[in-house]
Amino acid sequence: MAKRRKLEAPSADALGRIEEEFRRETPAHPISAPIAQVAAETADAFQSGTPETRRDEAQAAAYRTAEGQGRLIKEIALEEIEAMSMQRDRTIMDSEALGELQHSIAAHGLRLPVEVYALTTPKGIKRYGLLSGYRRFVAQQNLLSQTGDDRFARIKAVMRDPDQMGGAFVAMVEENEIRQDLSHYERGRISVIAAQQGAFATTEDAVAEMFAAASKAKRSKIRSFAMIFEELGDMLQFPEALREKDGLRLAQGLRGGAEAQLRDVLGAGQAEDAKSEWALIEGVLAGAASVKKDPARGGRPTVASNSGWSGVDTLQTSTGVTMQKKSDSDGFMIRFSGKGVSDEMIKMVMEEVQKTLEK
Repeated sequence: MAKRRKLEAPSADALGRIEEEFRRETPAHPISAPIAQVAAETADAFQSGTPETRRDEAQAAAYRTAEGQGRLIKEIALEEIEAMSMQRDRTIMDSEALGELQHSIAAHGLRLPVEVYALTTPKGIKRYGLLSGYRRFVAQQNLLSQTGDDRFARIKAVMRDPDQMGGAFVAMVEENEIRQDLSHYERGRISVIAAQQGAFATTEDAVAEMFAAASKAKRSKIRSFAMIFEELGDMLQFPEALREKDGLRLAQGLRGGAEAQLRDVLGAGQAEDAKSEWALIEGVLAGAASVKKDPARGGRPTVASNSGWSGVDTLQTSTGVTMQKKSDSDGFMIRFSGKGVSDEMIKMVMEEVQKTLEK
């Protein structure tokens, strides 16, 4: 038979310690009736309105968020959009490519929406300005005019809110650079216009920001064509036909002070096409070496020197650059010297040589 254990009552000190531990480990709760606690918990869990109302409110909030972030595609009447609210970078459009785009839209609809922004001051019915998608806009406008079909009266569009005009110009240029390459003249032209409209402080800033992804040599070419637009844009009838090397040669002539002669010749209105216009320009440039540059114009200085071959290994240019041919067991070399020689110029020359060798 098991022996009974003798129980002893705890001492006063032990009871005090037990009570202290109980108070420390047990959270304090206000003393309230059970029904009051249930009512409080029910009130916390309660949401006003029916489930349908709460769903509608959530959807409305999501719609406003999507609209603010430019993720919402709307259908806007063509007549409400001002296509020329800002100067376009594209000066000419390929009629064949535009016809293909119209056929695609007629057959399958507009796959990629245009981008618009709200005009600060609406112009009559025009409430939106066209930011990008000018070719798509023109194509659908042509379809509406040709067919009268109401399905072409409205165009898919995404609302944008450019922080500044510079952002709008950059967005427009980026779209055309990606989808249909711009000519150097178009790049230079839109850079000058962006600066003139106050989107950028200078043409240099416009080129640097709008074509930030381009190489240093490419931005240099764009600046050269920007100068052509600034000084001869109102005189040239066929500027888009300028080849890259011809444009760079023309820019060099302008830096050398040939602007007055070029404007006189072009102003006579003798050019009937791009070929005859370039013939007039080339006639002036051929004698540009004898034209003394106006120091007030700035730019790269020219060096008075006789151009042409000096011996069999050295070639001098009218701008003061000397090229000297050398060779060793590994091949041929060309040494460039003169005040106008720079890293930027050498890169441009190398690119021209590359084009010649790849023909």
